[in-house]
Amino acid sequence: MIESAEPVELSRLDDGLQSVTVRLLSTTPQQGYYDAEIVIRSDFVNAAVRTGLDADDIEEWGALLDAIEGADAEAGDDDSEFAADWPKGGRTAYLTFVAQDPYMVEVHDAPSTQVTVRVPLDLKSDWLGKARERLSTARRALGAWPRPSGDHRTPSRTDLLHASEDLPVRPVTR
Repeated sequence: MIESAEPVELSRLDDGLQSVTVRLLSTTPQQGYYDAEIVIRSDFVNAAVRTGLDADDIEEWGALLDAIEGADAEAGDDDSEFAADWPKGGRTAYLTFVAQDPYMVEVHDAPSTQVTVRVPLDLKSDWLGKARERLSTARRALGAWPRPSGDHRTPSRTDLLHASEDLPVRPVTR
């Protein structure tokens, strides 16, 4: 692995006015975790919270993107909406992603300050493709992709679909 002096964006949800970005500050894990931060930018609040992500968290981000795409494709006329936490809450700062119009991203600094910031984002139709490109770029920056099983291959779509079954997903009704 090559250590980068510049942060590597794992995710940037940006509508041109507001954004929520997850950046890897290190490409070398320390005690199993990559040093990272979640950055919020808006006219109202600009903030950053440090966090740590492990290989499972990065895998789950890819699975969450697939789950969001599936939820968007299955969106019907009912009032239920897709929502999921990433990475799984409790251990570190995390995001709650709510697929509604507009998309809503909540940034939770759960174990520390217990502050939550809710950011509405009017994401363009190509945002999922761009999110997958950033994930792919981050995986390349990490070198041989570490997998919990010791398998260093790039996860297949089937792997991600199976991983998405373990995501903390819940319907949201208005």
